[in-house]
Amino acid sequence: MIVVGGEALIDLVPVAQPPGALLPRPGGGPYNTALALGRLGAEVAFCSRVSSDGFGESLLAGLGAAGVDLSLVQRGPEPTTLAVPSLAPDGSAAYGFYVEGTADRFFTLPEALPAGARALALGTCSLALEPGASAYETLLRRESGRGLLTLLDPNIRPALIADPARYRERFLSWLPYVSVLKLSQEDAQWLGGRVADWLAAGPSAVVLTRGADGMTVWTREGAEHSVPSRRVPVADTIGAGDTVNAALLHRLAGPAGAATDRTAVDWPDVLGYAARAAALTCTRAGAEPPYAVELSR
Repeated sequence: MIVVGGEALIDLVPVAQPPGALLPRPGGGPYNTALALGRLGAEVAFCSRVSSDGFGESLLAGLGAAGVDLSLVQRGPEPTTLAVPSLAPDGSAAYGFYVEGTADRFFTLPEALPAGARALALGTCSLALEPGASAYETLLRRESGRGLLTLLDPNIRPALIADPARYRERFLSWLPYVSVLKLSQEDAQWLGGRVADWLAAGPSAVVLTRGADGMTVWTREGAEHSVPSRRVPVADTIGAGDTVNAALLHRLAGPAGAATDRTAVDWPDVLGYAARAAALTCTRAGAEPPYAVELSR
């Protein structure tokens, strides 16, 4: 089982008609990652705190429909986080957030993950907003110590980070507990570090996504592999990076072949699979990751 921890929220996505209208869509980096894993056929559980309001019910219904295990979900009366993406002409998105007093901020550390857990993925708002951020950080350290493959996607949202210097320090403190670090080009620029330094700190691989320019992985053993992006008509890029997370995890720890020897990973195949999955997501408005059958065509 792959466990994905972090926030579930509602994206208020701009639509063309009527002018100025916003369409509520399920979202949040971890939520999208869990949803994508379920659609790809992985055994996956979502670990979060979700509101008992109508938005929260809708979020859990979406995960349930994708076959995601909800036994690790905590519930609370606090409202659901709202995100308002603004779309550039190329479909890329920037975000504003309504996060004060929302349910996902009050996540508490679970006593244990399921016995069959093999991987843990964390990232986005959940590692930036207290008090839940500390609970997720403790979860990362604990499960890494138990030998789980861990994937970290910081998915930086500058509007949510009150103290950038402190966040960068915390980011570096997580790396000894991370197996795979996945970053967008924008994340890497904001963090200001170097791939070589990140690899030396702990991860066995660093995956960098560059939008239309594809993605690259560097490994601790000194290997480097790149794949191009797939050229598709882009509706928007919402959820594309989260779909990459899911595809990486599916190839590394899912039924497609869990890599117990992480030096033996066929990275060109893994990245190519992730690029195909992300491209399909970009053809759809909002975070709508593909199903396994679509990738087999």
